[in-house]
Amino acid sequence: MKKTFRLALLTSTLLAGAAYAEDVTLTIESWRNDDLTIWQDKLIPAFEAGHPGIKVVFAPTAPAEYNAALNSKLAAGSAGDLITCRPFDASLELYNQGNLADLSGLASMANFSPVAKSAWQTDDGAATFCVPMASVIHGFIYNKDAFAALGLSVPTTVDEFFAVLDKIKADGTYIPMAMGTNDQWEAATMGYNNIGPNYWKGEEGRLALIKGTQKLTDPQWVAPYEQLAKWKDYLGDGFEAQTYPDSQNLFTLGRAAIYPAGSWEISGFNTQAQFAMGAFSPPVQAAGDTCYISDHTDIALGMNAKSAHADEAKAFLEWVGSSEFADLYANSLPGFFSLNSTPVTMTDPLAQEFVSWRGKCQSSIRSTYQILSRGTPNLENETWNASAQVIKGAETPADAGARLQAGLDSWYKPAQ
Repeated sequence: MKKTFRLALLTSTLLAGAAYAEDVTLTIESWRNDDLTIWQDKLIPAFEAGHPGIKVVFAPTAPAEYNAALNSKLAAGSAGDLITCRPFDASLELYNQGNLADLSGLASMANFSPVAKSAWQTDDGAATFCVPMASVIHGFIYNKDAFAALGLSVPTTVDEFFAVLDKIKADGTYIPMAMGTNDQWEAATMGYNNIGPNYWKGEEGRLALIKGTQKLTDPQWVAPYEQLAKWKDYLGDGFEAQTYPDSQNLFTLGRAAIYPAGSWEISGFNTQAQFAMGAFSPPVQAAGDTCYISDHTDIALGMNAKSAHADEAKAFLEWVGSSEFADLYANSLPGFFSLNSTPVTMTDPLAQEFVSWRGKCQSSIRSTYQILSRGTPNLENETWNASAQVIKGAETPADAGARLQAGLDSWYKPAQ
């Protein structure tokens, strides 16, 4: 009897130990709380189905509170095992502080291009500390019904673009383009950094600016402002006071024909617009020119360097770098495009149009995001202001370039 009891006790202890060993729970920290149900209903179940014994909890914080909350948790040793990474300096600082692990050794890192990884690497590229998840792509969304009614074709060159705007303006039914300058960032993000890569040749120009071999006063950096200065005549009355939500409403209500866009608009526009929509990439200067797009690295996932479950966390990150995750994530959140080298076919036609440009154009990222906005004045914020001022006619393109370069020169001394 005693022997039987001991055997039963030993068996139950072993079983409890086995259950404990398998019962690992990983917690994901994130600033995106709008996609909670997608993680809970689609992404996590897909991972858990193939990885018995690992449970995953998605625990987001409100976006505006994320940085402070995460830093507090990291300092207290209570942060989750997996940390959602913002692009560039915020995540680099976490890595430099020892809070994010170096993930360069993950096999899935081979699935990402240098551009895809650039937002989550040390400046020298020696360490990559987050697995890229998604980017957003810039271009123009247009009202297909308006284009059909006015007999317009999708423009591919700058001259064609302005010819289309002229026809829309002459007809008078629609505001040619919905964009305002009140919020400033809109003018830079959907204006300057949307059309700019076609002028400074994407990564070639961006990296040259970082190296100091090109300047913001060079023709290829001033030329986008020269185009923006012409937009003023097509933005409708009162665009100077028009906010970002105002622009969204003008387009989705059918009052404007073209919307300079980021792909993150797709889900919202699909819900709000009662007309067919299409998209076109930033027009090139001349037919046959190589096209460039802003395919901006936006979100990634890293590992808490002090996670008690490093092996399980790495297993999850290997999966995040897989084609299975790429397909699930991109199609669950149309407009947030996989950075995985394996192409993902989008089920949303507007999202598929945006992502198809990767096969035709060279991808780049926003010119101000890496290294160049670490000092004061902050080049990103200054570019917001300059773009708005140029569109309003309050500053010339040449003066804007000179002001931005002078600000950069005041603190940034590139090694040449």
